[in-house]
Amino acid sequence: MDPLVLGLLVALATILVLFSGVSVAVGLLIVSAGFLIVFDGVRSLELMPEIFFGKLDSFALLSIPMFIIMGASIASTRAGADLYEALERWLTRVPGGLVISNLGACALFAAMSGSSPATCAAIGKMGIPEMRKRGYPDGVAAGSIAAGGTLGILIPPSVTMIVYGIATETSIGRLFLAGVVPGFMLMMLFMAWSLYSTARSGERDKLTARSYSWGERFEILPRVVPFLVIILGVLYAMYGGIATPSETAAVGALLCLLIAMVIYQLWSPRSLWVVLRDSTRESVMILFIIAAAGVFSYMLSSLFITQSIAAWIGELEVNRWVLMAAVNVFLLIAGFFLPPVAVILMAAPILLPIIQTAGFDPIWFAVILTINMEIGLISPPVGLNLYVINGIAPDISLKTILKGSLPFVACMVLAILLLCFFPGLATWLPDLVMGPGV
Repeated sequence: MDPLVLGLLVALATILVLFSGVSVAVGLLIVSAGFLIVFDGVRSLELMPEIFFGKLDSFALLSIPMFIIMGASIASTRAGADLYEALERWLTRVPGGLVISNLGACALFAAMSGSSPATCAAIGKMGIPEMRKRGYPDGVAAGSIAAGGTLGILIPPSVTMIVYGIATETSIGRLFLAGVVPGFMLMMLFMAWSLYSTARSGERDKLTARSYSWGERFEILPRVVPFLVIILGVLYAMYGGIATPSETAAVGALLCLLIAMVIYQLWSPRSLWVVLRDSTRESVMILFIIAAAGVFSYMLSSLFITQSIAAWIGELEVNRWVLMAAVNVFLLIAGFFLPPVAVILMAAPILLPIIQTAGFDPIWFAVILTINMEIGLISPPVGLNLYVINGIAPDISLKTILKGSLPFVACMVLAILLLCFFPGLATWLPDLVMGPGV
């Protein structure tokens, strides 16, 4: 059978299996085993265990559970609420300052936790009721938090960037740095839209915040600054050549747990057990998907599907930006239905040779891919952040939340266009800190 036709069959089978309700990892294993048996024989399955466990035999993978523990220990405390309160007190004089403080809190909490749903939950629990009380429209209140939460997978440390780095054998340090400028650019675009929508509402008298004394502003800082110092310390240790990403993640996880215990009195064995249990569950899920995706990639390569697709696209006489537009459409559609980690692990083996053949930087492409995944987090039918916000504020309909998040989707599309016109937004900082890439 022609490899391209076979690739289409694999894609259809994968979609059907994943939509059947099985987990992503199990679905990938089922599809891989089925096609290997049909086209390579039963003996081809002998290599599956070796490939499965071989994908997990990497020291770099230790950074995933460590960063997840770091985020879980922060998310289990009042750190998000304190961060929100601190920014609200300091930005109270800014027009539309409340929604800007929410977005700023989302960006900072995302940098601390690396999790989009956790960011939505932590900041939204206080931010959404407060914005609604001050007169902000429900759509703006819910949409800004849903969009701000997506920054968790772009601003470092980001688990999805680690997964991309492992899947493509790309420097994790460079990937982290590549997400800094685009991440804060996105935050500024979100803030700009929020200011515009606030001014357009015509109800400025309702949007004024209460005033705080300097004493009230400074009293909240000791509860927030230690976590920010840890994040800066982790990044300094990583880029200062002091330790590897896995080692800095382990130290960061330990320090975050200690600070959560000291500042937020997270002493009870039950509370610590919840942090470790949830972290273990999420880590095992991601590692299971990584191992299963390794088997899936082996199947694609063994049946010459990956090579044939790359060769076919290489022979197409189309502008490389037309090709990139098609890749973006594919990523958007995939992000609507699958979690970011699954999309990265499934698509990277196919897309990386294509984008490199077309002359695109894989570090730059990682940022483009991640922003596409962010759009998927606030777009139906999956739209995880939409459901998190709906759980926080059940009296706000999903339709209102979605309508409120659409302008922020437009901001993300604008960010992708800016990155296409100015790729240095993603590559400048990695090249400055770590030297020009090869």
